[in-house]
Amino acid sequence: MHDTRLLPSVLLAGCGKMGTAMLEGWLSQGLRPSVILDRHDQTLPHPHRHIRQTEELPADFIPDVIVMAVKPQTSDSLLHQLTRHFAGVPVLSLMAGRTLESLSQHSFAHTGHPPAIIRAMPNTPCALGVGMTGLYAGPHVTEQQKHDCEKLAGAVGKTIWVEQESQMDIVTAVSGSGPAYVFLLAELLEKAGIDQGLPPHTARELARQTIYGAGCLLSHSTLDAAELRTRVTSPGGTTAAALNVFMAPDAWPDTVTKAIQAAVSRSEKLAS
Repeated sequence: MHDTRLLPSVLLAGCGKMGTAMLEGWLSQGLRPSVILDRHDQTLPHPHRHIRQTEELPADFIPDVIVMAVKPQTSDSLLHQLTRHFAGVPVLSLMAGRTLESLSQHSFAHTGHPPAIIRAMPNTPCALGVGMTGLYAGPHVTEQQKHDCEKLAGAVGKTIWVEQESQMDIVTAVSGSGPAYVFLLAELLEKAGIDQGLPPHTARELARQTIYGAGCLLSHSTLDAAELRTRVTSPGGTTAAALNVFMAPDAWPDTVTKAIQAAVSRSEKLAS
């Protein structure tokens, strides 16, 4: 009988940055005995096991979920082997741009089971347990399989399901890539502070803590972001002067829209 307090067991294929971030979150919350498949050395607490190739898969191990965190272009042969070995086990794919159709065609054709695939798009704050993961379930996924995958993703942050697979491209553009946009803002705020005469260490601390604090306030508030912005902005004040520049028609409103559109288009192209 499974201990329901523990996360579902996984066969984690790939332990790069995202795979490692998620694994650390799972281990910290308690994970049923699992196996990590990765060519690099891994130090794992008992009873979890590390293997370097599929030939080393333990005969006594059947995971609740196969988690694919390898590079998309090298995944087909590996996923084919794993779905053959663990027939009927659902796949949680973290691979950007790999659609249900492409995963099914290349990897499930000879298993005798309908492809139970869930796509997930996490982001790097998962490493600290404050990530955001968008999820989409294929038509052959059961409610229990959805629950197991949501539990795994929820162990490293918040989760949200989308109803159409095409929306995963938008999830990728908004939250998957989103941390990079915030890091760019921090970079630019720091540079602007230095250009205006602040010492570099002072500008760096001001920029980083301001973004951290604003993020915390946004996360804990029930108010819309627009309302929070308004409450910080006194008419005719310093904030209003800066926002008049940021919110000019050809500034942030136009640029952010174009940037997200560019990211969505690139995600769609990678999937084709």
